Amino acid sequence: MQSQSLLPISNPFTPPLTMIPTSSAAADTLLLTSPANMSSTLVLNPSSFDDDSKTETIPFIFLNMLRYLGVGYRWIIMFLALGCYAFLLIPGFVQVGYHYFSSSQVRRDIVYGDQPRNRLDLYLPKNNNGPKPVVAFVTGGAWIIGNKAWGSLLGRQLSERDIIVACIDYRNFPQGTISDMVKDVSQGISFVCNNIAKYGGDPNRIYLMGQSAGAHIAACALLEQAINEAAEKERDSWSVSQIKAYFGLSGGYNLFNLVDHFHSRGLYHSIFLSIMEGDQGLGRYSPEVMIQDPNIRNAVSLLPPTILFHGTADYSIPCGSSQSFVDTLRALGIKAECILLEGKTHTDLFLQHLPMVL
Repeated sequence: MQSQSLLPISNPFTPPLTMIPTSSAAADTLLLTSPANMSSTLVLNPSSFDDDSKTETIPFIFLNMLRYLGVGYRWIIMFLALGCYAFLLIPGFVQVGYHYFSSSQVRRDIVYGDQPRNRLDLYLPKNNNGPKPVVAFVTGGAWIIGNKAWGSLLGRQLSERDIIVACIDYRNFPQGTISDMVKDVSQGISFVCNNIAKYGGDPNRIYLMGQSAGAHIAACALLEQAINEAAEKERDSWSVSQIKAYFGLSGGYNLFNLVDHFHSRGLYHSIFLSIMEGDQGLGRYSPEVMIQDPNIRNAVSLLPPTILFHGTADYSIPCGSSQSFVDTLRALGIKAECILLEGKTHTDLFLQHLPMVL
């Protein structure tokens, strides 16, 4: 048998394996033994890697490698299911994408601040017969993958109903943390409030809307502005009184109740706490917790009417999050309503477009 060289790949936390070449009339083999346990031997038979068996061994080797790296079969199945789901959505994405990049009714990348992500998209109705109601929309994305283009479907559908939609972009983690996101969104709202009349919008009919993480960020920006106004510290040249109502889709408003849930869903504690700027940020950026502080009771009274939508089959953020926030708002005298939609998931409210009366 011609001698061959092997570069073994070993676990640094286990003793190295010893390769013992052997020969037999049937086949050449390599015996891999561990000095710590000479009774444990792995036999590698080169004939098992011949051309006839490659199609059988390679998939199993790949799956076992993923398992060794901590990727289980359940994760693989979920990943494949997600891929199939994304494939089925491609025709719809192509149609929406074509409208986004080609329609003269879409004004992309309007600058509202000095940061690279301080941009927004405007979706304008075809007719210009008078000032139009305006929706300032903050998209979701788990605070990590949000992008203003995610709002293109909502923007198209509402603009066809004679409503102007402004999709506000903001810095994602790790480009920024939660305070940066809230600051960006507040600046975007300020731009809409002070400039939308130039695009045919009615500055007296501006509605704030957020979805998922965007609903949380928008609520934080709204509450922060109310606190500044109550303390007579005007910020970003806009007022809470300019917002006719706040609409939240599938949002989370008490981070203390969600941090373990997010961890079980793959948004691990360490990452989430980094996004929220540590343990103290969980309270500071939990609107439901903040409004119960008696020191900001005057600020809470400035908040606009709130309507929260949530699907009962939402596993990303449980629907109880919206109901609990509404209950707390009502207890403090704020006009609020929670609309639960039976059987709807986290994205159903967004992709299927709920008919909303503005």
